[in-house]
Amino acid sequence: MKKNNHKINFINHIINKDFEKNKKIKVRTRFPPEPNGYLHLGHAKSICLNFGIAKYYNGTCNLRLDDTNPEKENKNYVESIKNDVKWLGFKWHGKEHYASEYFNKIYQYAIELIKKGLAYVDRMSKKEIKIHRGTLNTKGKNSIYRTQSVKENLFLFKQMRKGRFKEGSMCLRAKINMSSSYIIMRDPVLYRIKFVRHHKTEKKWCIFPMYDFTHCISDAIEKITHSLCTLEFENNRRLYNWILKNININFYPKQYEFSKLNLEYNILSKRKIKKIIEKKIIKGWDDPRIMTIIGLKRRGYTASSIREFCNRIGVSKKNNLIEICALEACISEELNKNANRIMAILNPIKIIIENLHESYKENILLKNHPKNINMGTRKAIFSKEIYIDKKDFCENSHPGYKRLSLGKEVRLRYAYIIKATKVEKDNKGNIKNIFCVCDLNTLGKNPTDRKIKGVIHWISALNAIKAKFNLYNYLFLIKNPELEKNFLNFINPKSLVIQYGLIEKWSKKIKPGSNYQFEREGYFSADYKEFTNKNLVFNRIIKLNR
Repeated sequence: MKKNNHKINFINHIINKDFEKNKKIKVRTRFPPEPNGYLHLGHAKSICLNFGIAKYYNGTCNLRLDDTNPEKENKNYVESIKNDVKWLGFKWHGKEHYASEYFNKIYQYAIELIKKGLAYVDRMSKKEIKIHRGTLNTKGKNSIYRTQSVKENLFLFKQMRKGRFKEGSMCLRAKINMSSSYIIMRDPVLYRIKFVRHHKTEKKWCIFPMYDFTHCISDAIEKITHSLCTLEFENNRRLYNWILKNININFYPKQYEFSKLNLEYNILSKRKIKKIIEKKIIKGWDDPRIMTIIGLKRRGYTASSIREFCNRIGVSKKNNLIEICALEACISEELNKNANRIMAILNPIKIIIENLHESYKENILLKNHPKNINMGTRKAIFSKEIYIDKKDFCENSHPGYKRLSLGKEVRLRYAYIIKATKVEKDNKGNIKNIFCVCDLNTLGKNPTDRKIKGVIHWISALNAIKAKFNLYNYLFLIKNPELEKNFLNFINPKSLVIQYGLIEKWSKKIKPGSNYQFEREGYFSADYKEFTNKNLVFNRIIKLNR
């Protein structure tokens, strides 16, 4: 067994017991997403678990695309899934697999069940099947087609395969128990007719196996030892085992369930994310406000921070709501150590330093990181005109105010102490300029006759360049929108606030996708989609606690 940063969980205990019974066992897991959308943070948890378990036991993990529903699937989603898994830092065993690779075998297993009298072709409508299935409180009712002969079922199923019947006119169902206390076992549908082009098999098939029928057979074909899925599939395990026991297959994987990820102020459902996109509430799958992996990447989250988050929250069989601060802490801790610092003014206001000449220009060294000297320094210009953030000035401050106000002093980060003397306002009463004086004896040292408590950031007018800042807030106003039927009613109207401000001029050389800490503001990422040296666009990853 190969040890790594993998956090021990209940699945490890299960596998350890398996090793006690058979020391030669080769652990094989798989990650089997449906290519009907982009992966999200919940998938990242599953990826980290399946690949992590395989690595821990020196086993293998397959990537298998569960492409059994061609209406909702396409090649773009396939490629995005592969890219996301790679970006997260994982490598699957061999080539990627597709459920569609096994369609011929799965079809033959369906034939086998029919011949054994364990499957039949039902000509009831989808609505009728649902009614006959019953509820948790009422038993199901047998279909009138349940007693058809094996010969008739074989004939009809093969005719289905040849495309002789209309879509929705019939389906293949397993013959199990319509009185079962588990609805999943009440003659579940195994095959349905769909005249839709498939991204892999083109028009070869017009009947497609259902997920539950496909999944267990695919696991068995690939010799998966531990089939790990979320708790919503707990009851499906009964069907999983029933199918494998009733077909002639020589490998029997075991399914184990773990809790799915629920994160505060977010939804982790491809179906719901699609709805938000269709309503044009967000701009697409890579919108930084949603928890898709591509959205997190665009916002500035790193693969290592996501892996660390998945490791910290662990794996259990109990559903719970994870605090958003747990995710934010992972990226904050990482970037606090390795992100260069930079000055950016999101809401600028001009300061004119009265005791400096118009031509005054001084180079000042700024640290790229306050605690890591190996990250070096950069030059900044100090001049008569500088910019600070409007939030850092108060015309009439209260006694505890530690930033700039009239008659009071504050230190400019890495530079001098200034005192505000007066303001200039426009005809609407808004402050245009703040006039200050500068104590030129305070560069790199504190005065001995008074104590200066506040420190604010700044940029010289000679060293400033315009930039766009996307300030992202939580997408939802409530902690658990997943519980709400009308979840769209709780969208945060201020989930994106756009600011146009200033940043140090050298920033136009920044590479798209690079992360920085904007001093006293937060961690930001140069948008890899929109950022150019002529169009500086930054996404706020998370705020700083000021």
